[in-house]
Amino acid sequence: MVGASLALALAGTRLKVQLIEAVAAGSNEQPSFDERSTALGNGARQILSTLGVWDQIAPAAAPIREIHVSDAGHFGFARLNAAEHELAAFGYTVNNRQLGAVLWRALQRCPQVQLQSPARVTALDVGLQWAELRIDDGSLLQARLVVAADGAHSLVKQTAGIDSSERDYGQVALVANIRTDRSARAIAYERFTATGPLALLPLADGGYTVVWTLAPDRAAAMRECDEAEFCRLLQHSFGWRAGRILAVGKRASYPLALVRAEELCASRVALVGNAAQTLHPVAAQGFNLGLRDAATLAELIAGAGDPGSEQLLSQFAQRRGADRRGMIGFTDQLVKLFDSQRVTAIAARNLGLLLFDLNAPAKRALSRLSWGFGGALPRLSRGLPLQS
Repeated sequence: MVGASLALALAGTRLKVQLIEAVAAGSNEQPSFDERSTALGNGARQILSTLGVWDQIAPAAAPIREIHVSDAGHFGFARLNAAEHELAAFGYTVNNRQLGAVLWRALQRCPQVQLQSPARVTALDVGLQWAELRIDDGSLLQARLVVAADGAHSLVKQTAGIDSSERDYGQVALVANIRTDRSARAIAYERFTATGPLALLPLADGGYTVVWTLAPDRAAAMRECDEAEFCRLLQHSFGWRAGRILAVGKRASYPLALVRAEELCASRVALVGNAAQTLHPVAAQGFNLGLRDAATLAELIAGAGDPGSEQLLSQFAQRRGADRRGMIGFTDQLVKLFDSQRVTAIAARNLGLLLFDLNAPAKRALSRLSWGFGGALPRLSRGLPLQS
């Protein structure tokens, strides 16, 4: 989704853009445009609006007007209300397949963006002025700049010689859509349990999407158990705030790890999205962070004489530094904070939640999380075209 957004952002420039996508957009095997849902913050919504696609996404987007955070089995909780911060919503939950379809349709209307799918890059050779890519059909492509948006274990990243650090959280995210006996009321729930975070996000059809963090063996068992057993165990872990859980849809699971590229750039290569950093879903900020990567890079290269110059790539890395470090650190520390079962840690975090619930400035700061952790906002985030 980040790569498609970047290509769309560049569609109105003088640049010729080629998007190489390994899996056809409409395929059930498409890993980006699958049945998962994404929480879009207001910063991401503004970027998509500036790109001219939000109006097509909005009818299937569920607003998040309240957030309820709690520590299961303990006294700590916090509540946030968008109206108290003069916001229509904190963000919106959108099905990835719906979001991907809108982006792909928009790209198909852009004559200067060539779509090559399904196709895979098999080799990358970087020179001083050009990078040359070999595609699996045997063809060669020359480009001033290659942007890797091909996931945490990016082939382009590896071939460009950019190292990554990876820390396995030892957890799996079990994802499914559920229906309860009362319609979702634009409330998102984040409940920290002994096995990890458990989130319920409202959907446009009145149901919820569940992101349930579990140990790998437990996640496997929950994927395979019958529907009634799944609903019973989820009800036991989450509680009754969203009502009685009646039904669950298709279940999928994804291993969780923090993957961080040591550099954002190499000669003629830039990384965006999960190729640059893959986050734990605890704060639902991975796509929002990746979209800011794309918006910043698009702004820099839109008017550049050489979009892959060393100076431009250095500027991209510098501009993304503070936001990237801040969001990676925030999500990682949040996982560690609520993972600890020591009595002192439990008491401290529950007291912290209660104090946060009473602290209006802290709530205001958190409500702006999707705008980033520092540095200048890209023009697309401010509703402005790439070039003045």
